[in-house]
Amino acid sequence: MTTETNLSFDKDFVRSFSKEMNEPAWMEELRLTALEQSETLPMPRPDKTKIDKWNFTQFDTHTVTSQPFTSLTELPEEVKTLVGVDGVPKNLYIQRNQTPAYLSLTEDLKEKGVIFTDIFTAVREHSELVQKYLMVDAIKTDEHRLTALHAALLNGGAFLYIPKNVEIAEPIQAIYLHDDVDTNLINHVLVVADDNSSVTYVENYLSTVENANSVFNIVTEVIAKAGAKVQYGAVDTLAKGITTYVNRRGSAGRDAKIEWALGLMNEGNTISENTTNLMGDGAYGDTKTVVVGRGEQTQNFTTKVVHYGKNTEGYILKHGVMKDSASSIFNGIGHILHGASKSNAVQESRVLMLSEKARGDANPILLIDEDDVTAGHAASVGRVDPVQLYYLMSRGIPKKEAERLVIHGFLAPVVNQLPIEGVKKQLTAVIERKVR
Repeated sequence: MTTETNLSFDKDFVRSFSKEMNEPAWMEELRLTALEQSETLPMPRPDKTKIDKWNFTQFDTHTVTSQPFTSLTELPEEVKTLVGVDGVPKNLYIQRNQTPAYLSLTEDLKEKGVIFTDIFTAVREHSELVQKYLMVDAIKTDEHRLTALHAALLNGGAFLYIPKNVEIAEPIQAIYLHDDVDTNLINHVLVVADDNSSVTYVENYLSTVENANSVFNIVTEVIAKAGAKVQYGAVDTLAKGITTYVNRRGSAGRDAKIEWALGLMNEGNTISENTTNLMGDGAYGDTKTVVVGRGEQTQNFTTKVVHYGKNTEGYILKHGVMKDSASSIFNGIGHILHGASKSNAVQESRVLMLSEKARGDANPILLIDEDDVTAGHAASVGRVDPVQLYYLMSRGIPKKEAERLVIHGFLAPVVNQLPIEGVKKQLTAVIERKVR
């Protein structure tokens, strides 16, 4: 597949932007190398989804300057609902388009060495630490054109570092607010949990515009070192007209755990990749994903757990609902490499279709290169169960309400995993809006 890039952002632009952001030499070099790679690398090839006519690369505006928020009372109502202003969130980052707009981190966590800040401040003030992990381990710049362009044009994101043996009880929250139609976001989130640390991180991508003609290229790297535990929750609700590439990837060391709870509710065409690499012996990965598609959306969701270490466990649970003329591909891949003995790979993908023109395709894949392992998968694609509807309707519940209850019950295994009540309520409200 070939797709002309023809970007207006050349080496001079990239070099100028890097200097404007006061980045160290290594970051400028990373950008320039990635830009050069993007000229020859192919586009990603999502299984069973043609993206040759999707716009991932054609945009003119790189940065939109927005006003920060001086206090939480200035937040839009949609954001206030998420952060629970009355409860005064303690550890919170808000990015408005590409502008760092609000940051709070408790003194207690600062004293313990926790770092939580926007990605540009992190590159400047914690240069050696960021350089050690940024697109080095979990994801590389040269995987395909979109990862290279991401590195070259990165214009937003956050960095979270938890030192050894530090356990953070309350969730860390980030909100990426999109309220300007000219925004094209290349956002990078880097989470590093050092040995025997633990953290819960929850993020929201939230559009308050109804329509846009934008490109979003989102990459997350989660590094969980030996004995660390990272719970990562995300709810994406980007507007119609935004073409989104999102790649969330984790690397788990010995006895480390990475748990994902993802609510993917974008209104535009979306390619989503989520990979957990279980590198160390005893590593654990669990991914729960819920999706609702409507209108004429086309989406492709690939979830992958790769077992490198012995005695590793990997779980995939994906539930999707399609309505109108929406179509989605759900690829689940459990890969146990040679040498990863005593490992266990389990996955389940289920899709509900609410209309005749809706399409859902669930593809469970097990790749087993080792004998002494266990593995299993399940997949289903179908309509709302008439027996469940009949049961509810026989108790006086109208058909439309009964169908709504069945859908919420179908998606509950993921929704209930989100650790922040405001975010959980938001996801429930988004589901309600999209399926009614």
